[in-house]
Amino acid sequence: MHQVFRITLDDALPVLAAARAKAEEINVKQTLCVVDDGGHVVALHRLPGARLTGVDIAIAKAFTAAGHERATHLFNDPRTGPALPGNEAFGISHMLPGKFAIFVGGFPLVYEGAIVGGLGVSGGNGEQDKAVGAAGLQGFADHLAAHPPR
Repeated sequence: MHQVFRITLDDALPVLAAARAKAEEINVKQTLCVVDDGGHVVALHRLPGARLTGVDIAIAKAFTAAGHERATHLFNDPRTGPALPGNEAFGISHMLPGKFAIFVGGFPLVYEGAIVGGLGVSGGNGEQDKAVGAAGLQGFADHLAAHPPR
């Protein structure tokens, strides 16, 4: 038996707030999603003017990051991306159609070495999604530092 930490709405809201602040700072209309360790949506925020398609995309990115325990952009890294043609995971995006995203914008949420959830960011280009994701991850770290789990 082992102890499991589970992300809550109170944990997700600071992630979304930090990510939203960065999106607004760089003037990108984003959709942001936080899922728990099972890939279930805990919180979703579509900034005013963000594309309607961003909702499903942000959910898929968060789901993939949490469920596959890696940032989604690592699937297509030019040097070692396992999902690139000819590599061992080529075609993995066809698993769980509509739920498995292998492009920039999904980030695992980690506490004490364990995946407790995922953050999905959709609406910008790759660098913008990474910047907004990094801000969300920092928001999570700041929240945990101020409110450690019991």
